[in-house]
Amino acid sequence: MNRLISFAAAPLLAIALSAPASADALADRQALMKDQGKTVGSITPIIKGEKPFDADAVKAALVHLNEDAQKIDVATLFPAGSDQGKTTVSPKIWEDNAGFVAAVAKYQKDAAAAAEANPTDLDSFKVVFNQVAENCASCHKAFRIKKD
Repeated sequence: MNRLISFAAAPLLAIALSAPASADALADRQALMKDQGKTVGSITPIIKGEKPFDADAVKAALVHLNEDAQKIDVATLFPAGSDQGKTTVSPKIWEDNAGFVAAVAKYQKDAAAAAEANPTDLDSFKVVFNQVAENCASCHKAFRIKKD
């Protein structure tokens, strides 16, 4: 009996193991973007002068942003057809995929540079953070539909 169950379960196990680690690109990318938004939100008060500059908090946030940025794999997180459902992605992602891939690569490069910059004061922090934030803004402007 156990042998019969093992043989019957083998094809199901093979299917499960061959399936992508995460089959829900929409949920995965939204979780990643929300995490980045949370990180940015944690340091925005410093940029605005609402909180004092904290080198350790800034460094940790920039490192975390870079870690998230490096997780953005366009083919995995933005496959064709993943513009359906509750999402604000623009069809331009697929219409100008080369432009989108280039924007993601620029963001990843700038996020890595920001994480390595190790700003020691508010002015140096603003320089590296603004470069990263400009990437976010330009990508959202070109490849995201405005929320109502």
